[in-house]
Amino acid sequence: MSAEATTDERAGILLVDDMEDNLIALEAVLGSLNEPLVRARSGEEAMKALLRRRFALILLDVRMPGMDGFETAANIKRLDQTKDVPIIFLTGTEDDSGFAFRGYATGAADYLAKPFDPWVLRAKVTVFLDLHRKNRQLERMLARERTGHEAILSQLAELESRLDDDTPPDIPSLRRLTRQLRHLITHTPHR
Repeated sequence: MSAEATTDERAGILLVDDMEDNLIALEAVLGSLNEPLVRARSGEEAMKALLRRRFALILLDVRMPGMDGFETAANIKRLDQTKDVPIIFLTGTEDDSGFAFRGYATGAADYLAKPFDPWVLRAKVTVFLDLHRKNRQLERMLARERTGHEAILSQLAELESRLDDDTPPDIPSLRRLTRQLRHLITHTPHR
């Protein structure tokens, strides 16, 4: 991870599985990525965790008691604050082949059968973490651009107001305002 990565970029990975051994295996495979790993032992726990913090990715077991993985994914995709979090479904190899179709139909970004190849899982997770970081970087750039444009509009409004005023213009003040406006324009990112 780059030195400029912030805590917000390290949103973490939500691991959802009702079996302790599976959670331990996931932590062992993903621990070297140096990203926060948050456990949930059920769909209900996963939903609570998602409401408390932001995640870059969810690894979701299909078969769980109570709310299964498909129902959990459907609930995740219904919420505005979580609908864009990618989900990788994990399921046993003996599960019905229709599970993969159902997983993708529910909004999964990917689907892996257990036992999974640790290198493949780590590679897939790394791709989603990189996408998350790039999205956060883009959001910050757009916010800076929006702030710059708002400052330019504010300066233009002030300039127009001074020019529309019935009193004689204060030329030094207008020049200063024009220089500030030029500075804002030349230092604001453009699309």
